[in-house]
Amino acid sequence: MLTTKRLDVPLTIKAVSDNGEFEGYGSVFGNKDSHDDIVVPGAFKASLDSWREKGRLPALLWQHNMQEPIGVYTEMKEDEHGLYVKGRLLIDDDPLAKRAHAHMKAGSLGGLSIGYMIKDWEYASEKEAWLLKDIDLWEVSLVTFPSNEEARISNVKSALDRGETPRPSDVERTLREVGFSKAQAQAFMAKGYSGIAPRDAEQEKALTSLKSFIDRI
Repeated sequence: MLTTKRLDVPLTIKAVSDNGEFEGYGSVFGNKDSHDDIVVPGAFKASLDSWREKGRLPALLWQHNMQEPIGVYTEMKEDEHGLYVKGRLLIDDDPLAKRAHAHMKAGSLGGLSIGYMIKDWEYASEKEAWLLKDIDLWEVSLVTFPSNEEARISNVKSALDRGETPRPSDVERTLREVGFSKAQAQAFMAKGYSGIAPRDAEQEKALTSLKSFIDRI
């Protein structure tokens, strides 16, 4: 089964020029991210080979919005560090690209994020992480915040839509991101609704956050 996911990394820009060209990394090998995923060297090879055969590269998007391409990638490759990308923002033709460029130069953008399908993976119990071994890459976005709340909720919702059970770690972190304290999220995961019965203002706040979470998924 193929699984649509996102992988967020801190923005690592090696250079950004006045004409909109930039280079950096869309993914870093060996780094355990907030979803307990680790990309291993070689994970992008087959996908990049396929893109080269088509004479194209994955899309350069703003915030994973398919309706908002803001430039083109001119180079993508794996090196010893991760997925190296080089691109050009269309700052003369697209106001959004011009705004993104200004934020990149100011350092106010928080991350790069890849959209992909997992084709081969395995769980490494000693690392308590999923090893991503073969990734079908389809876009690399500039995002305001890596590992943002919307992406986390999207992961949980996508699993439910596929008839799968979301990973407990994803659900717990999602609860915390919509307002639960760490203790409340853990109590809910262990005991369900009874773990956060409304007994005081903090518990009432947790239930309000739970309703917000349910409404959004």
